[in-house]
Amino acid sequence: MDINLARTFLEIALSHSFVQAAQRLHVTQTAVSARVKSLEDLLGRQLFVRNKSGATLTPAGEQFMRHAMTLVQVWERARQQMAVPSGRRALVTIGCEISLWQPLLIDWLLDMRKAAPDLALRVEVGVADDLLERVAHGTLDIVIAYAPRQRPGLRVELLIEEKLVMVSTLPATAAPRPADYVYVDWGREFAAQHSLAFPALSSVGVSSSLGPLGLEYLLTVGGAGYFRHNVVRGYLKAGRLHRVPKAPEFLYPAYAVYGADADMEVLEPALAGFRRVAGDIQRQPRSVRPPRAKSKGIFNAEKKERAEDAEQEALALQAASEVTK
Repeated sequence: MDINLARTFLEIALSHSFVQAAQRLHVTQTAVSARVKSLEDLLGRQLFVRNKSGATLTPAGEQFMRHAMTLVQVWERARQQMAVPSGRRALVTIGCEISLWQPLLIDWLLDMRKAAPDLALRVEVGVADDLLERVAHGTLDIVIAYAPRQRPGLRVELLIEEKLVMVSTLPATAAPRPADYVYVDWGREFAAQHSLAFPALSSVGVSSSLGPLGLEYLLTVGGAGYFRHNVVRGYLKAGRLHRVPKAPEFLYPAYAVYGADADMEVLEPALAGFRRVAGDIQRQPRSVRPPRAKSKGIFNAEKKERAEDAEQEALALQAASEVTK
């Protein structure tokens, strides 16, 4: 059987749409329909019921779901193993959600270099939904994600009990002003909770979809924002950053997601590495980067501007006084 038939079936089953499946597979909707027809002819059963709301699985389709996932996973595993570099016994492919790669992914790579030098590693960063679909299809071995949705055939393991905290470059800061706030997009759940807690911060001057970028900007120019506690803990200890009093905390755990039928002889060393690294991150604060020599924070700049304005006002008053005399 053509493996593309099974892939097409899974895309439709997961998206509940022939149109979305065609978009994800980069083929026409006609090609998707033709593949489904070929698959149904091979199996002798109808797999989908199409209606205005999309496509739903028939009982036969539900039964074929597990077999289709196994077919794709076995094929991808075979294809990957054929590409294993000389001197390595297997290839492990990792996908990590954009907001979680730092420092977890780089620390894991360094750990695996020592702990499992016989494994070839391929890592990539992406959007959680796409990564989870790929691990479900067998094109990724492990995905590191925040709040992954439960899917049939996948196992979910908690790695880090993380939380997001509001920090500022100034101590004892009250609720920050929009002009001084750096908004980091930590996902849909955070966005909803954040908008309820801070409606005044719905429109800010600087926003970023990448936590490390937002933190680097904050440390350079000053301000406030929400960041992962394990990442900023070293800066809090060093006095470079300060917790904003009474600001709510938001949970942001990291999970490892992998196939229930995965080859654990290959995956277990990789999972063990993630567990070690996650434990180290929670126990030890990250090293603190020294401040930039030429950086001037927003608050320092404002303070300087106020001082210059006061000096100019004093000079103007002095000049006016002399004219009066």
